[in-house]
Amino acid sequence: MTVYPTRRRPRLRPTLRLRLTLLNGVLLVGAGAVLVLLAWLLVDSALRPADELRPGTTVVLADGSALDARQWQNQVVDAASRELLVKGLAALVAISVVGVAGAYAVAGRALRPLHQVTATAQRLGEETLDQRIRYAGADDEVAELAGTFDAMLDRIGAAFDAQKRFVANASHELRTPLAVMRTEIDVTMADDEADVGEYRRMATVVRDASERANNLVDALLVLARSEAQSGRRLVRKAQTDLADGVCAALSAVKRETERLKLDVTTALEPAPVVGDPGLLERLAGNLIENAVRYNHLHGRLWARTGADGGQVWLVVGNTGFEVEQADVPGLFEPFRRGGRERTGARGSGLGLSIVRAVCDAHGGTVSAVAQPGGGLEVTVTLPAADTTPIVAASATVTPTP
Repeated sequence: MTVYPTRRRPRLRPTLRLRLTLLNGVLLVGAGAVLVLLAWLLVDSALRPADELRPGTTVVLADGSALDARQWQNQVVDAASRELLVKGLAALVAISVVGVAGAYAVAGRALRPLHQVTATAQRLGEETLDQRIRYAGADDEVAELAGTFDAMLDRIGAAFDAQKRFVANASHELRTPLAVMRTEIDVTMADDEADVGEYRRMATVVRDASERANNLVDALLVLARSEAQSGRRLVRKAQTDLADGVCAALSAVKRETERLKLDVTTALEPAPVVGDPGLLERLAGNLIENAVRYNHLHGRLWARTGADGGQVWLVVGNTGFEVEQADVPGLFEPFRRGGRERTGARGSGLGLSIVRAVCDAHGGTVSAVAQPGGGLEVTVTLPAADTTPIVAASATVTPTP
């Protein structure tokens, strides 16, 4: 587990709430100052009645004294300007204080969901992935962020659950052949009357169990290799033909197809692609092996390849036991065998998982359709070779500063 050190927060730090408050305060004070300035200029220009009188005109004040009209006007303007500035600045200060305090409170309320996001992220762990923000405020950007965070947690939780199931299934699959080997060895060694034939039988069982464990480990390595390149540039790229992979796969299972007396039909047109030849050969091999493994006596197997409009396709179908169409997506999950998750079934249960991972790594798609009379037809679509450059990818590691 990687631990990211955090710096000790200073007592007063430029938080988003503080920055919003300061911005609102600056705008409020600036707008108030402009209004006071405009009012002062208007008073200074509006209080000029003496300008319309003849020079030398005098006015009689309330105390009976006479004063030149222009001098009286200047006194009135000065007194009004001083009073306007004093009261205007006092009002500006009061409004600014109230406005800044209100902006601080409003910003805090608006940013409260962000604190909930932070608190939820700090509480998250393997045992608390079920916690969510569940924001119920206004439908704004904060609500969108909270909803996005909850959706991300849903995806992470699903990934953790899938990983737990995968580890549990892989452990169970590996434990089964190991338990078989240990049981056979213990039973045979405990039999004092065991002869050479009994030891040979034990050796055969142990060899078969070890071969099953070895095949499972190989399948897990291929799956890990395929998923590691999913969504990234392939480490190795070369031009290959899916039709050649199908021919090689059919040749490898020829003895089994003859034993089951399968009716094999092919229509293999050129299907050139650019990608990892080993993974693409494993893709075709898994489809053909599954079509044979889950078939029945005197069943059918068909395979077709071809190219169409910048894409190549591979179709492999077979007869066999019935599969519900609703169960088909689950077949591409690890350790799922025809809707069954039993370790006693044939195969490792990783065949279609590897097919899906290889398709993802090559930018393609895979789909499957349950056949009405039983069986499955799988269709793989990949970018054609003429649309994919042959460039070897490379990965660089940037050192941590």
